[in-house]
Amino acid sequence: MAAASLRKPAIIVLSHTPSPVGNLHIATCEGSVCYLGFERKGYREDLYEYLGKYLKQFEVKAEKGEHASVHGQLARYFDGRLKKFRMKTHLFGTEFQLQVWTALRAIPYGTTTSYRSIADAIGNPDAPRAVGGAVGKNPISIVIPCHRVIGEDGALVGYGGGIERKKKLLRLEGAILV
Repeated sequence: MAAASLRKPAIIVLSHTPSPVGNLHIATCEGSVCYLGFERKGYREDLYEYLGKYLKQFEVKAEKGEHASVHGQLARYFDGRLKKFRMKTHLFGTEFQLQVWTALRAIPYGTTTSYRSIADAIGNPDAPRAVGGAVGKNPISIVIPCHRVIGEDGALVGYGGGIERKKKLLRLEGAILV
């Protein structure tokens, strides 16, 4: 969604939920998930900087039950009972990033693909490095499954949440056995 489409201050609702890979922080904008990330020092500042690039004004509020469905879906995912998320998302990014993030959503649960394959899928076969950059800026971890992207040689490379979290997520989905 373009920044210009939000004329009044956007209401950003924040919450967090525990998970087997650490606390997850969730932000919604206009009722749709716009951020889901791992707890780390400075995450809130990074979130505000990200939103500030696309929203002229926003107001942050604590969640008061609005995220119950998101929390429930994440719990079912981590219990192995959910293979496909069904939640509204609200992505802010460049056209190229949006293409990459859309392609990430098409990677089936329990499988992996390479940066080169994503580049091919979006019709830009010479851009696997640029794809890697866009994957690294994915604002909605797990739901937009950037953890399913691996090196062309099968190596577990590049994950904003750390390689150990990537391994745990891929093990959970049965994509790797190690």
